Amino acid sequence: MREFVIGVNDAGQRIDKFLLKACPKLPKSLLYKTFRKKDVKCNGKRVSAELFVAAGDTVQVYLPDDCFGETVHHAPQAALPLPEIAYEDADIVILRKPVNLPVHADNEGASDTLAGRFVYYLAQSGSYDAAAEQSFTPALCNRLDRNTEGFVIGAKNAAALRCMNEKIRLGEVRKQYLCVTVGQPPRACATVTAYHAETSGNRVRLYDAAGEGRREIRTGYEVLAVREGLALVLVTLYTGRKHQIRAQMAALGAPVLGDGKYGDAAVNRQYGERHQLLAACRLRFDFSEADCPLAYLRGKTFAYTPDFCARYAFECSV
Repeated sequence: MREFVIGVNDAGQRIDKFLLKACPKLPKSLLYKTFRKKDVKCNGKRVSAELFVAAGDTVQVYLPDDCFGETVHHAPQAALPLPEIAYEDADIVILRKPVNLPVHADNEGASDTLAGRFVYYLAQSGSYDAAAEQSFTPALCNRLDRNTEGFVIGAKNAAALRCMNEKIRLGEVRKQYLCVTVGQPPRACATVTAYHAETSGNRVRLYDAAGEGRREIRTGYEVLAVREGLALVLVTLYTGRKHQIRAQMAALGAPVLGDGKYGDAAVNRQYGERHQLLAACRLRFDFSEADCPLAYLRGKTFAYTPDFCARYAFECSV
């Protein structure tokens, strides 16, 4: 028999989800068979897999100990560079991701990721003790392409993670980007709608009409400055899909400078740019509710000016 006392970061989730995280070596089929046999108890009572656990609950699973395997602690395996921190409090960290660093492990097999740096930083600073946690690992709430720089939000505890993920889902975290484009979009300011579908080769395609496998996207943009055939554009995301900004700007006839997938390779070589000049550099928390765990962030804005603005002599005040 294995017994668990539910901690603060374990609370608020279904008991089956907790056990799958706390016992990663326990086969899912065996766990649900155990539920069907009524061999899972919470506070001494037999329960179903749909029960939500609370802090302080005692969970017992009646199986031989060798069914569970050794406990897996999600601590970083090696030292990593510390991330650049734009903001930190007891619940969240706003990280500034550099170009050429993946947010999570990708198909290039990188061992250095922003998620890894985040967990390593929290472990080093004493904000996270992997050995003390049963099911929770600090996590990032949004992601960026490997070669896009900018803000990524990290949650230090389970309540913050659930709240921030929900606010992002509801569109209450406003994300804006600056980019340099080759040429100008057709209008100085607009919000455009398109239909997004993933294709082969890690690419996406945009369509003018809805169709099977296509998801609606909305992208706002404003041309801030134009100089020698290039434009500095402020982009607002109202949806968040793979390569959304890069594909949309290319579809508007103004691809992001340096973009190897959707841009002009000859122009990129002319300027010597090997990565897209795109930065997620403005973030605002437009929370509608004042009683969520992160309510204190309501109305707060974070911003910086990416280095490529000065490199192309674009004046930009954040």
